[in-house]
Amino acid sequence: MLTLRDIHIATPTRVLVHSLSAQVAAGEVLAVMGESGSGKSSLLAYLCGTLPAGLVARGGVCLDGRDIDTLPTVQRRVGILFQDDLLFAHLNVTDNLLFALPAGPRAQRVAAALAALGSAGLAEQAQAWPHTLSGGQRARVSVLRALLAQPRALLLDEPFSRLDAALRERFRAFVFERIRALQIPAVLVTHDPMDVPAGARCIRLTPEPENA
Repeated sequence: MLTLRDIHIATPTRVLVHSLSAQVAAGEVLAVMGESGSGKSSLLAYLCGTLPAGLVARGGVCLDGRDIDTLPTVQRRVGILFQDDLLFAHLNVTDNLLFALPAGPRAQRVAAALAALGSAGLAEQAQAWPHTLSGGQRARVSVLRALLAQPRALLLDEPFSRLDAALRERFRAFVFERIRALQIPAVLVTHDPMDVPAGARCIRLTPEPENA
């Protein structure tokens, strides 16, 4: 369970998020919508502990019964996917996945990476370099890498927006199936209603006007 309690985020001249509270159960997706500049990405940054300097924020973030809003980013166990896949160009696909896996015997870690690739229909790309992959393949590898880090919650910052319509639909289904299978709460930021899974709750952010 991911619980957000009375979250407030503001610039020196404008309130972006005001008194936002929500609960996101395991396997559930909470959609956050709003126009550009409405504070959607700032909300995700606050949840994972990467809020830029210059923004003021307060409010509680509780994950699996543990308050995480004062913890360093690396201790929060929150994964995030962006518009860009951010794969490491100097590592092949398997090594990209190994970067996310917890420490342990290499053989076990490689086996876990290969099993993940097989589950996503990417077994033949295990030794491929990122620049040789299609956009859809790169997107799937980025999801696998995020999930192999074993996050307890997943944040989605418009990860579908740069894909064409047909690929976008398949990738959405792939991501949401993984969220349900792993039973982790997810927060999706998007400006497109088509990205919101059926039955998901939706919050729309409407920032206050700038101070004179």
